[in-house]
Amino acid sequence: MTDAAAAAAPHEPVRIGIVSISDRASSGVYEDKGLPALQDWLTRALHNPISFEARLIPDEQAGISATLVELVDTAGCSLVLTTGGTGPALRDVTPEATLAVAHKEMPGFGEQMRQISLKFVPTAILSRQVAVVRGQALIINLPGQPKAIAETLEGLRAADGSQLVPGIFAAVPYCIDLIGGPYLETRDEVCKAFRPKSAVRQR
Repeated sequence: MTDAAAAAAPHEPVRIGIVSISDRASSGVYEDKGLPALQDWLTRALHNPISFEARLIPDEQAGISATLVELVDTAGCSLVLTTGGTGPALRDVTPEATLAVAHKEMPGFGEQMRQISLKFVPTAILSRQVAVVRGQALIINLPGQPKAIAETLEGLRAADGSQLVPGIFAAVPYCIDLIGGPYLETRDEVCKAFRPKSAVRQR
């Protein structure tokens, strides 16, 4: 492909599952803020056309696992992001439900999310987010608050805009490359993805 043809090539479409896990929001006690936060951030961060598969479900382990399987195996999502249910409370079972459907665990994502959150609150060590691969899809548990969602995805910046702590989404596109998913292209002003030079497609 010539440089001009590459530049004119459309961005590859992607189907992304977004799942908000909350007993109270799913029963209408209060308005869910997780799904809008996820959709807004992903729309700002990616050049790719996105088809969202959104789910608002209660903190039930079997139901969470079934939703993740449906989003990956039936709906064909290449990336699934969950929010909520990752603390130590009795009803917090999102990590267990996620690990139950995993083919591979990706512990680095959870480690980095906790490092980012520890810059703000010491209780970040109570967070139990995990990330896994199922087939050709990456599933990541995110925090429950919209502000924390954005912080963990895009990382921390200094006043001059330079990156202090990398966000986890910088590694997501290359991970999805490696498992056979679509080529995700990020907007650098939101989150600059990292790929080895040999994996970068020129536009």
